[in-house]
Amino acid sequence: MKRTPRHVAMDCLARREHSVRELKERLHKAFPELTVEVFEQVIAQLQEDNLQSDVRFTEAYVRHRTARGHGDVKIRFELLQRGIADHLSDTVLQSCNWYELAEAALIKKFDGISPENYEEKARMARFLQQRGFAYDVIEELIDLRQL
Repeated sequence: MKRTPRHVAMDCLARREHSVRELKERLHKAFPELTVEVFEQVIAQLQEDNLQSDVRFTEAYVRHRTARGHGDVKIRFELLQRGIADHLSDTVLQSCNWYELAEAALIKKFDGISPENYEEKARMARFLQQRGFAYDVIEELIDLRQL
């Protein structure tokens, strides 16, 4: 049986949610001889059949990344790379309590949040910054005014 672009796209979506951009890239790899218009038609049909949704992808992606302890700045950038519009990522990201997520990440990494000195505060702040949390969340969580 010959595989069609729809079959390839459905196989991808059966494993996990994908954004439109990700599906186009996968389809282009599988069928380099076809045009972008063909891929857009396939994806439009999948969206009409409610098999592909950027909203569902964004929600699932944010859930996955927050569970891994990543912050809003990093997640927003990753969503942008995957072709998700700012307004959609903003809507989903606003539903998260970034202060609590940052606090949980610190507790998991440092067994609590009670820095004794400048070096510990700076280390905690760098950790949260590398995880992609916004500066205002880091500042609120760790009293950086004394640094």
